[in-house]
Amino acid sequence: MAVGYPLDTVKVRIQTQKQFTGIWQCATTTFSKEGVSGFYKGMALPVTTIALTSSVTFGVYRNFLHCLSQLRGGGPNTRPDVAMAGMAGGIAQTSVMAPGDLVKVRLQCQTEAKRRGPVKPKYRGPIHCLLSIVKEEGVRGLYRGALPLMLRDGPSYATYFTVYSSIRGALADKDKAGPDWGVVMLAGGVAGATAWAFGTPMDVIKARIQMDGARDVKRYTGFLHCVRETVRTEGAQVFYRSLGINCLRAFPSNMVVFMTYELLTDFLKVPPQPEDIPYVVMD
Repeated sequence: MAVGYPLDTVKVRIQTQKQFTGIWQCATTTFSKEGVSGFYKGMALPVTTIALTSSVTFGVYRNFLHCLSQLRGGGPNTRPDVAMAGMAGGIAQTSVMAPGDLVKVRLQCQTEAKRRGPVKPKYRGPIHCLLSIVKEEGVRGLYRGALPLMLRDGPSYATYFTVYSSIRGALADKDKAGPDWGVVMLAGGVAGATAWAFGTPMDVIKARIQMDGARDVKRYTGFLHCVRETVRTEGAQVFYRSLGINCLRAFPSNMVVFMTYELLTDFLKVPPQPEDIPYVVMD
């Protein structure tokens, strides 16, 4: 998460704020006004909840694969099984991920510096942001943007799990006892980047709905209205405005995740299975 978080902040700001016209302009403006800490706004809550989110996603994924295997009498899982299990895991994680993701996005979009400048930020930190949302919007408000989050992570994780297992299975050296690090890094990087090709449009809608009304200006009445207004005012190309930065941060982040997973698997002497694919946060 630490590897890709600064780019994630730039991505969210580009998706939601028209004052930022591109990656470089957003990055330089953020650094000049807020310093290095500006790139890590909102990181605390996702870091503390990643274990819970990971357990839900990976647990649903593994159990779904097991159920599919049992339905065919205990046979090996197929690529469609991996895709369906990945989609189930991605959708299931929404239940625990949505509140933290909402807080993350709102803090990332605070461009005011904490200690300087005439305008004070609305939220003092993740806990204050969480409590403020509950106070102003109710508990239901914590799940603002949950639908596009679900529509993003379902197809994305289906793609993610399938691409990784396919590349690793096709390129792995069957004669080697340990993992082929080149294959692991390539498969992880390609899987992460490919998943974002499917997830970026809904990621844009998710971020806009999450920020809608945060500054007392409400533009959208719901999911479909947000999609229609976004297309009407900015064109369909806006859905892929942040694709480049998503792929840019996904490739190295997923390389690190898969290398770490394989190292731990090898260290603990756990025999890897074909369906043992590690979890990585999409956001």
